[in-house]
Amino acid sequence: MFASTVVRLRPLDPPAPSLAFIIALAVVDTIKQFAPHIPVMVKWPNDILSAKGAKLCGMLLERSGDAVIIGVGLNLVHHPKGLDRPVSDLTSLGASCPHSQAVVELLADAFIIWLSRWRATGNPEIFKAWQSVAHPVGSALTVSLPAGETYEGHYAGLSEDGALRLRLADGSIRAIHAADVFLI
Repeated sequence: MFASTVVRLRPLDPPAPSLAFIIALAVVDTIKQFAPHIPVMVKWPNDILSAKGAKLCGMLLERSGDAVIIGVGLNLVHHPKGLDRPVSDLTSLGASCPHSQAVVELLADAFIIWLSRWRATGNPEIFKAWQSVAHPVGSALTVSLPAGETYEGHYAGLSEDGALRLRLADGSIRAIHAADVFLI
């Protein structure tokens, strides 16, 4: 299932990058509606993984002026083969998935709820809700930065702006704002 939406930013909205967290929460809520027995988790900032770490859903956000376009790809009944990382789909995990149009409608409803919360409460409440469905603090991670640098460490929570806090081997914390993140 592929879907896109546009959010028009308002002057008092929280920072636009935090929309990545609310779309992740909306996808998790959507999956729980039709497959509550399938455990899923969010990998920073918004990939949805199976309990064993296989990617089920990815999202992209692109900003143009006051518009943020959010694209979602959720593997309902098929998943790509031959990738360099584990990937799965909800049917393979035992879900009885509704038609993709029904899933899009569930997702739209969940997104509206999270968007309203985001606008009403701001990021602290959103980050708290996100953390409750994310990989746990202490998870071992590999982080590849856009410039090519790679770090290994342990997830140490979110910063106030939603950056991933990575605890390095020397005990220092590095804030990650953009990267490919892999659970080890």
